[in-house]
Amino acid sequence: MELTSIKGRIPKELYAILEKEITKLRPAQEKSVKKGLLNGRSLLVCTPTASGKTLIAELAALKSIIEGRGKAVYIVPLKALASEKYKDFKRRYDKIAKIALSMGDIDSADPFLADYDLIVTTSEKLDSLIRHNSPWLSGIATVIVDEIHLLNDHERGPTLEILLTILKQLLKNAQFIGLSATIGNAKELAEWLSADLVVDEWRPVKLHKGIYLNGEIEFY
Repeated sequence: MELTSIKGRIPKELYAILEKEITKLRPAQEKSVKKGLLNGRSLLVCTPTASGKTLIAELAALKSIIEGRGKAVYIVPLKALASEKYKDFKRRYDKIAKIALSMGDIDSADPFLADYDLIVTTSEKLDSLIRHNSPWLSGIATVIVDEIHLLNDHERGPTLEILLTILKQLLKNAQFIGLSATIGNAKELAEWLSADLVVDEWRPVKLHKGIYLNGEIEFY
């Protein structure tokens, strides 16, 4: 699918940025658009690493922000990943959205976030913000969960599950976008998230599997 095919469906400011970097949508991105990504549909996207999942989230978040429907939160499991995503989003979208990073003291309500559009945070920090009753939370229109398969992690999973359960109740009209490279029970998770499932196996570099022994690799 050519990027030009969605030109009239996303804000012109967003399109002007994207057209400088891409000309075609990758398979998972095309499938997501066809599943209703740009119409506010919640999606669970399960595709290999580097297949374009982040752009799917960016399209949903920036469209909602620019059109005035509400804020977006991008939830990641690690502080290092939060910093990386913040820098990437800041570099690309700083001229069309106010982007913030929140991952510090979990006992702080971070009231300054009320002035920002796209907030990158960890699940633990967002859980704390909810417990502090941060008033701006009701203005969230898009919730993005990166590495959502960590719901099955014995350490981070419980916090993330409770967080999503609360957000689903708090933000009944929000669009939820779950991103993961591997999920064993994708269909069940999509149903729990009330989301459409997007699955694709395309990757930019073909993956070869093999066994390494004594300095040689035998592929199979």
